Amino acid sequence: MYDEIIKNIKLYLFDMDGTLYLGDRLFDFTKELLRHIRAGGGKYLFMTNNSSKSVEAYVEKLARLGIDADTEDFITSSQAAAYYLKKHHKDAALYVCGTESLKAELRRQGFTVTEELAKVDAVVMGFDTELTFKKLDDVCRLLSSRDLPYIATNPDYVCPTEYGSVPDCGSVCDMIYNATGKRPLVIGKPQALMPKLAMEKTGIPATRTAVIGDRIYTDIKSGINAGTVTILVMSGETTKEILASSPDKPDIVLDSCGEILQILKNSPN
Repeated sequence: MYDEIIKNIKLYLFDMDGTLYLGDRLFDFTKELLRHIRAGGGKYLFMTNNSSKSVEAYVEKLARLGIDADTEDFITSSQAAAYYLKKHHKDAALYVCGTESLKAELRRQGFTVTEELAKVDAVVMGFDTELTFKKLDDVCRLLSSRDLPYIATNPDYVCPTEYGSVPDCGSVCDMIYNATGKRPLVIGKPQALMPKLAMEKTGIPATRTAVIGDRIYTDIKSGINAGTVTILVMSGETTKEILASSPDKPDIVLDSCGEILQILKNSPN
């Protein structure tokens, strides 16, 4: 069984929405699970593709849900995008089709964010809950007229809510592709960068790290690409039909993270 695999894990990289909560509803097991991991000497980080919120906003949200967290507990696609840009386009002036939180994160990392199209050196696309037609028009102008670096924080087509879903970054990227023929370089999950940054940060190897999430094409694929254990939970987006048809298979499939808690509770210290 998979019990022994889970007992060997020392670093848990949790997706959040659909995995630990749904919208503003915390799953019943989440608080106890997080306490149990740390009480047993393990570590966890929250790893999210959602670039619409700052880390500080996530800390505040978790606090409202009753979970104590600080900024060091997160690995976000915004941070990963900044890491990539520093490495490959460190002096670039950025046009950001994203929220003010994403723009602020990139400015904190030392980048110039501009809406003066003539000064733009690279285009960054995020999950933009403040999207306007002007932003779409600006991106199309930039990508159609110049050969600019174009990156996206994540490929998610939808973001789950308590009432269903809303379009996410991947859906907007498809809109831009239909207009310009240009596809972005994706930085967040399913790429391996975010789990690798987490393992580098904690010093825990891939053999003792698990990526846990509710989406195969982002969460599970990122763990596969990074060589970690992968745990799919059926508490969010993925259905049995999606799982059966996916070429990418997780190491473990659970109804929810509550099953991890039960395994850890039954494990001797």
